Amino acid sequence: MKKLILLMALSTLGSTAFGQDMGLSFSYFLPRNGSFSIPVSPFSLRGVGLELNRFVSVETGASLYRMTGLNITGLPFSSKSPLAGPNLTLMVPAEMVLSFGKKNLRFDVRGGGFGYYGFFQKLNEGNIDRAIREMEQWALVNSDLNFKSRPGIGWRAGTALHIDVTRQWGLTLEVSYLAGSSFLSLEGSYTGITAIDPDTAAIVTKEVNYDKAKIDYTGLEISVGVFMLGRK
Repeated sequence: MKKLILLMALSTLGSTAFGQDMGLSFSYFLPRNGSFSIPVSPFSLRGVGLELNRFVSVETGASLYRMTGLNITGLPFSSKSPLAGPNLTLMVPAEMVLSFGKKNLRFDVRGGGFGYYGFFQKLNEGNIDRAIREMEQWALVNSDLNFKSRPGIGWRAGTALHIDVTRQWGLTLEVSYLAGSSFLSLEGSYTGITAIDPDTAAIVTKEVNYDKAKIDYTGLEISVGVFMLGRK
């Protein structure tokens, strides 16, 4: 119930803009050691905030992603394939924006932080099993892990180009680098067969507690959108 209330509240962010251009965008996230993630259309609202003067503003917004796969750090093994996902991730940025250029063509430099939360989180058990098998040098591994997902935070920086098509609306292209993480306590066990040869093979079970595991929310975000100017 709390998750549903959070989504409904963030969907009304557009009504809180103060003298700042805002619009809807399609934002795509390319995570490090993860899978290409797409927006849940049309939920990507950007440019909500306060314009301090002609050159400086503070902006926020919200984007809802369908994350195909993300990496997990803080484990005794590593993988170049995603270890978590799929899920739905709600990301809310908070940025200071410096704008340069003319009214109909503007270039932004922006930076700040963000918070996020992954709904309906899952583990990629196949990739986890393969990573453990490589670490142990076993013939076969089957894991049984439980987790507790938590909200995450991070920092972001990027640039944006705004083009006014008419006096009422324009186009924007934004590219940002994000670096964040959230704790994902993993615990449980995995069982494996140590060798293929039946004469030397043994079945081994190990209990594990990866309390320093984190979802890695690091990567490149690309946004293409339409914004309302509010001019007459």
